[in-house]
Amino acid sequence: MPIAFKKKVAVMTGHCEIEEAESLFTWLNEEASRQVNLKALTSAHTAVYQVLLAKKPKVSVWPESENLFWLIKIMNNKSNVWCE
Repeated sequence: MPIAFKKKVAVMTGHCEIEEAESLFTWLNEEASRQVNLKALTSAHTAVYQVLLAKKPKVSVWPESENLFWLIKIMNNKSNVWCE
């Protein structure tokens, strides 16, 4: 399972497919204080990235994958401007 939903943190690992987007969205909407752990995330379907970028949950651990540097940059941007 690419996303393990715990009480307050969703731990995302490996590649998250499109099917995970809806469950992540629903889980994040249930409680505003929920967080995501992206440490072991290597890639995801665009729909999963869209949920993360739209909801901008607090990140407990950032991804180790250097390929996701752009996700860190965008999620740390406090405005809604996604490009420079």
